[in-house]
Amino acid sequence: MTSAVVGGLIALAVTAPAMATASSPIDAAVAGGFTPAPPEEPRPPLLPADFQGTGRYIVRDLGIDVPFTWQGRNGNSQMIAGGPEYPIWFTNLIYDNTLYTLTYKWPGLPQDPPQPCHQAGFFNRQMFNDLLKTARFVGPEILQGNNARHVDHWRVGAVVGSSQPGEFPRIPLALGDIYVDQRDPSRWWQVLHFGIQNLYDPALDEWFTMKTFWHQPGQVTLPDRCLPSPA
Repeated sequence: MTSAVVGGLIALAVTAPAMATASSPIDAAVAGGFTPAPPEEPRPPLLPADFQGTGRYIVRDLGIDVPFTWQGRNGNSQMIAGGPEYPIWFTNLIYDNTLYTLTYKWPGLPQDPPQPCHQAGFFNRQMFNDLLKTARFVGPEILQGNNARHVDHWRVGAVVGSSQPGEFPRIPLALGDIYVDQRDPSRWWQVLHFGIQNLYDPALDEWFTMKTFWHQPGQVTLPDRCLPSPA
């Protein structure tokens, strides 16, 4: 299976404010014998049912930087990276409770015979959002570019083995760094993903960055190669 629906980009952290000359409200509360409440953690990332986004898909070690689209309609969603005129071209879909991945073109991958469409099994938007609820909050950051985007950085991973702390066998399978809008966690701006889902990439890491993302129904089309064979 090629690139999966989840991973971002390395972002620059927010610079620390200058030292204040007066005591902060937290210091004053502690001095007065009060314990301030910890800051509330923001809402985790959420994949909306309807959306449209455009950006770039980047594979650094292969020198690849190609157009990327991600669209959703009624809970189905589709990623498309590259195209027939680019060095890579693939699509990933959540469609009718099934996860599909189809690679048309990739360096070192023979195009004849054409690659089959892979069904990764039962999967839907609700399952994806349930996984996102387990993400760990890294902190607020600013992504620098043409537009400085204020984002919340989250990390989600999948590990095979014991879930107990201590010296137990564990194997990391996948890791994703997700950057979403601080005011709207259903607006995605960057994802870095690393793991066995990136098997075609020698470094196993790929990322995409969005230039636009808005909440309007997109176009999701299951490729003919992924349709059931006629009886």
